[in-house]
Amino acid sequence: MRTVACTRDRHAESILAIFNDAIVHSTALYDYSARPLSSMDAWFAAKAAGGFPVIGIESESGELLGFASYGVFRAWPAYKYTVEHAVYVHKDHRGSGLGMRLMGELIAAAKAQNRHVLVGCIDASNQGSIALHERLGFAHAGTIKQAGFKFGRWLDVALYQLILDTPSEPVDG
Repeated sequence: MRTVACTRDRHAESILAIFNDAIVHSTALYDYSARPLSSMDAWFAAKAAGGFPVIGIESESGELLGFASYGVFRAWPAYKYTVEHAVYVHKDHRGSGLGMRLMGELIAAAKAQNRHVLVGCIDASNQGSIALHERLGFAHAGTIKQAGFKFGRWLDVALYQLILDTPSEPVDG
């Protein structure tokens, strides 16, 4: 397996397949309908515009096994050091340590970009993701009750955060 920087041309279809599986079969994404391939244009454009990494792990044969990224947490300037991240592993490869590896790479990227806080917004029933975040040192920062409605029920979201020691000299503006 190898870590790669995901690109629109090489990875959009694989990322979309992972997203759509999560949309249709889980509460990992609070979306109702599978997304079209065209949605990946705006997704990759937003990542590029913000300088946000999209990190993947490929098998030796080039199959994308999982990916992680982050983006804008909130759209006001004073949040510039805080990002909201996501990590997704293909359904056939979950539980094999890929989430931990992807998150390690993502945390390293956040430090290199002088980010200060990583925020994960996790469905409160997703014990696997919560355990992963806790193993990485993320702290529970709160739960928003009944924040979403999917599969005929109210869903709670748990917020987890990791505070990094970067940047060394933060600035206003």
